[in-house]
Amino acid sequence: MERGHRVRRINISLGDELFWRLPATNYRGSLANWRGFLASYLANETVTDIVLFGDCRPYHRVAISLAAHRRIQVHVCEEGYIRPHWITVERGGVNGYSSLPRDPDTIRALAAELPEPIEEPFAGSFARRALWDVSYNVANMLGRPIYMGYRRHRPNHVLVEYAGWLKRLTKRKRTVAQADAETAGALAHAGGFYLVPLQLDSDYQIRVHSQYALLGEFLDEVFASFARNAPAGPELLVKVHPLDNGLINRPAQVRELAQKHGIGGRVRCIEGGHLPTLLEHSRGVVVVNSTVGLTAIEVGRPTIALGTAIYDVPGLAFQGSLDRFWTELAPPDRDLFWAFRKLVIHRTQVNGGFFCRTGVGLAVKNAAERLEAEKPYWHFAPADEAAEVPGADVFRRPLPAE
Repeated sequence: MERGHRVRRINISLGDELFWRLPATNYRGSLANWRGFLASYLANETVTDIVLFGDCRPYHRVAISLAAHRRIQVHVCEEGYIRPHWITVERGGVNGYSSLPRDPDTIRALAAELPEPIEEPFAGSFARRALWDVSYNVANMLGRPIYMGYRRHRPNHVLVEYAGWLKRLTKRKRTVAQADAETAGALAHAGGFYLVPLQLDSDYQIRVHSQYALLGEFLDEVFASFARNAPAGPELLVKVHPLDNGLINRPAQVRELAQKHGIGGRVRCIEGGHLPTLLEHSRGVVVVNSTVGLTAIEVGRPTIALGTAIYDVPGLAFQGSLDRFWTELAPPDRDLFWAFRKLVIHRTQVNGGFFCRTGVGLAVKNAAERLEAEKPYWHFAPADEAAEVPGADVFRRPLPAE
């Protein structure tokens, strides 16, 4: 209000209420009735912009679809493409739905017109992140009698996930020691190693923006290709995601798949490890579409993305097949990377964070300035010419299946 804008909020769960202290509309109906409710709401409130966290959640998919028909701008927030002092606030969509250019010449030309980004650092807090996550999910469970129609976007019940994390915590001392030993072995191995940092099965980056239903399919493909095509000397080092819920015994899965492809003695799996050190010493990095891939490119490591990734650009990520990657290992173009980074920050990133008060304060201030500076997609186009409006393709892309 102080900046001359009217802000409205729709809560769809008690967790939403807990983390929003200002007036809001509480939707307590079913997901099936959400479209009708939201269509009426958007019309009655004369909404011009919608701000969402993530663009693949069921409620958000409906909102994006309705916005496309009403020429309402959509701004999608997510954790940053650039870590750790940035969050994503991108118009239209993020990750696989991003409108960032993939042509190197276009990237260089656009970046040349931009100033160097200014970054204000701050210290994050994993403890606060965990506390807020638990508070949100406990509130949602307690609020089920009130929000009977609420549908979670994650595939597993939160109590099942928490049980998995608690089990991992009880083994933490042992897994850290194992990770340290395996890391030392990989670093000392004469043939070097390729790094395979894993993501999460529940992540929409896997569920929507890749061809894999589960990470096991990704590992199976990588191991098969490595067994057929990699030089005889190097090993594979698989790094489990630090937020993996442990519902799948990932080290056991890695051992089983490695044995299946006859490379059991050439594959290591760690639940821990210092990522910067691993990236620096790796021969190359294989990811689906993790932001680790962009970090690997930043430190000059040959990188291949097997899913849809914003950095899957000629000159940054390897453009050949996985079978060729093991031996060709083309390093990224450093100048192109810095041009790409500058463009990504200016177009999609906001200095700030989600999980500490300083970061949130920065994010709110900078996101407000970003939203005010955005020019409307539809301001100059009649309805039948919407397809010609820059960025309109984001709304025309097919939404992921339930």
